[in-house]
Amino acid sequence: MTARFDTSSFVWRTALNHPYEWVDVDPQETLEWLEALAAVDAVEGRPRAHYLIDQLAESDAARHGDPHVRINTAYVNTIPLARQPAYPGELDIEQRLNAYIRWNAMVMVLRAGKHSNVGGHIATYQSAAVLYDVGFNHFFRGRSETFGGDMVYIQGHSAPGIYARAYLEGRITESQLDNFRREAGGEGLSSYPHPRLMPDFWQFPTVSMGLGPLTAAYQARFMRYLEYRGLLEHQGRKVWAFLGDGEMDQPESLAAISVAGRERLDNLIFVVNCNLQRLDGPVRGNAKIVQELEATFLAAGWNVIKVLWASGWDDLLARDDSGRLRQRMMECVDGEYQTFKSQNGAYVREHFFGKYPELLALVAHLSDDQIWALTRGGHDPEKVYAAYARAVGTKGRPTVILAKTVKGYGMGEAGEGQNINHQLKKMSADAVRAFRDRFSLPVRDDQLEEMPYLKPEPGSEEARYFARRRATLGGYVPARSGKVAPLPIPPLSAFSAQLKDSGERGVSTTMSFVRILATLLKDPTLGKLIIPIVPDESRTFGMEGLFRQIGIHSYLGQLYTPQDAGQLSYYKEAKDGQILQEGINEAGAIASWIAAGTAYSNHGLPAIPFYIFYSMFGLQRVGDLAWAAGDARTRGFLLGATSGRTTLMGEGLQHDDGHSHVLSSVIPNCISYDPTYAYELAVIIQDGLRRMYAEQEDIYYYITLLNENYPNPALPEGSEAGILKGLYLLRDGGKHQEQPRSGDTPHVQLMGSGAILREVIAAAELLAQDFGVSSDVWSATSLTELRRDGLAAERWNMLHAEDEPRVPYVQQCLAGRRGPVVVATDYMKIVGDQIRPFVDDRRFFSLGTDGYGRSDTRESLRAFFEVDRHFIVLAALKALASDGEIPRSKVTEAIRRYGIDTEKLDPTTV
Repeated sequence: MTARFDTSSFVWRTALNHPYEWVDVDPQETLEWLEALAAVDAVEGRPRAHYLIDQLAESDAARHGDPHVRINTAYVNTIPLARQPAYPGELDIEQRLNAYIRWNAMVMVLRAGKHSNVGGHIATYQSAAVLYDVGFNHFFRGRSETFGGDMVYIQGHSAPGIYARAYLEGRITESQLDNFRREAGGEGLSSYPHPRLMPDFWQFPTVSMGLGPLTAAYQARFMRYLEYRGLLEHQGRKVWAFLGDGEMDQPESLAAISVAGRERLDNLIFVVNCNLQRLDGPVRGNAKIVQELEATFLAAGWNVIKVLWASGWDDLLARDDSGRLRQRMMECVDGEYQTFKSQNGAYVREHFFGKYPELLALVAHLSDDQIWALTRGGHDPEKVYAAYARAVGTKGRPTVILAKTVKGYGMGEAGEGQNINHQLKKMSADAVRAFRDRFSLPVRDDQLEEMPYLKPEPGSEEARYFARRRATLGGYVPARSGKVAPLPIPPLSAFSAQLKDSGERGVSTTMSFVRILATLLKDPTLGKLIIPIVPDESRTFGMEGLFRQIGIHSYLGQLYTPQDAGQLSYYKEAKDGQILQEGINEAGAIASWIAAGTAYSNHGLPAIPFYIFYSMFGLQRVGDLAWAAGDARTRGFLLGATSGRTTLMGEGLQHDDGHSHVLSSVIPNCISYDPTYAYELAVIIQDGLRRMYAEQEDIYYYITLLNENYPNPALPEGSEAGILKGLYLLRDGGKHQEQPRSGDTPHVQLMGSGAILREVIAAAELLAQDFGVSSDVWSATSLTELRRDGLAAERWNMLHAEDEPRVPYVQQCLAGRRGPVVVATDYMKIVGDQIRPFVDDRRFFSLGTDGYGRSDTRESLRAFFEVDRHFIVLAALKALASDGEIPRSKVTEAIRRYGIDTEKLDPTTV
């Protein structure tokens, strides 16, 4: 059998680090090699052909001592014309609909700028319009009663185009379009995809660039996790993520592509809009971003599809016998390509084709206008459809589509291919007229000033087609559902072991959490919905006992015998494993947590994620993702273990956390707690389950945990409400009148949380023993929640000046109790300072661990940061002396008694 190699489909290939001659010096020899390879492929199959290629490559490496690595294909479309499927839609109708949406996306920004100057982005969507339209018309399947729906991460700056389409669908009104970016009055549209602001529309927050690709990858991975565990039916759903080529410079954008490649997530499709521009200019002006991304994704195991040239180039490429066109396509850098699209056909003829006589001859039959009409692949629906069809049909690998476009396509001299177009929010009347003419829009000259919104006439061919395509694909996209059946929450008594006195036995709150988690995992209803997530510290947190019980998820199962197979808590991986152990990867872990915490919306499944991490490596490292979690209406628990600046002995500056409660406090729907005892932790988790999974509040919890072991008392009767509000009386000093009387024992109010509450208790004993000062001791489980309560009361009082004023909870607690207030935590002083405005005119001291952490023992660190029992005593005495309750000499006495160095350096300065 003789196999012939079809030279018309041959694609020249080159590598950036292995330049080749583009003109074949021996075409006959080349053809013989290619025909030989084609014969092997035809007779023995592609695997045999690849084996021979590999053998040749290995032989070359052995001879020359270095491998010949191919990291790029030629700068042409991955799918040749011969393999391009027929387009299933009616292109003429889709083109008219595309024009309507383009127009509406543009004029909503122009009208917003005209009426209120709030701005917006025009150029991004104009470059990506076809990429979205082909998806919406043929691929993005909506949720139905029987199908879970595809998930689509929209590039943030493309939001106007998505609103414009929703207007045609009847989901958004003209009034809303006119109030784009004007949300304070309640009628507007959010600037970008924000589920927090538009909870029935947007699914995923994406405009903090880099978070979209990261969270999309882990969303696809979490979908597979649910399928492997039997919690979700495998329906072939896809996760689509639309990204910008400039966005790919964010480290987070590429952070998860190895995970997707390694785990063969063929349910994940990235579409990178390669318009070659960032916000201020070219992405890779001196190179080629498409080739760079191709190499990166290929190395990570992805299927890469390049959509570079529209159909008008097919004939030229087919007639390119010399190879000069492919050569020129490769050698032009992105800065040149951008310049070409900011000029005209004559310029392109001279500067692109004019470099080689063969190319000038190739386009001699084309006019300048015809040359200018040669567009890029991302603007050609047939090319885009072919790429999408191959992507959804690819098995065993995720796919990235690199679609080349022009930023500001259709905007002409107002901004097409120009560096300034990202910031462009205004266009001249001439530019608007030119846009109308370019897309043949039905807008009269006398309407150009008004810039009316357009939609097909009811009952028209376009309207029927538009509705039919959506009906075929199911529900609307994007659309968000927040409905899920409430879960039965176990009573507090289910955690009875944590509510009892531990006696002399020391227990850390981290271990108490693990026991609470074990209890929940045994719950007949909740157990399967619990999603334990750790980066790579399960043993540090005492969770290794769960390995054997519920297993660690691996899509491969366990292909080896673990080293510790003979031990009770051996390392067990399984396809249906319940623990998500993400490696040393906090960003990936919180991305998994967000996917799990939004499963109630995306899958109709109320998953309950518990993500436990070194607190220093939580909110500080992934603060942007924690903020996005709030935007996404995530529900679940974040557990900051080994928390506090002074608890993690011997670790030091980059391990000791004294500010995570500052960071969590700025997220409006993050509920923060710093418990000291197991019973506090149990009360908080049980109520969190109630609020998030029975009452279905869109909040999440940040709870700090300690690795310090100490005896735990039993739950004080009636303390549950105070624990949840953030403050309850732990020890009553017995002095209840607000104002001191002659001969009264001096009295103070001492508050503490987390690791430092026990120092507060010890300080109360020293005050009584050494100075005759009595005190009330309060456990301040959440100073952040106390502040929020105080601010809410202040606001209500301001707005209802003639009504009975509301009293902040802190003031309610202190009513009838005298003495200054001293608050001590293992966090920065600002954490305690949160309640300063709500303690009336009492003297107030906040002790905290401002400054960098360092290595030492707990006792030494607490003395260094001035939060130990001696400094708490000192602060209390100073407050009493300032109030005239005791002589100032008592302060000096305490300094001498406890050996406090008055000249020690301020810990914030060293």
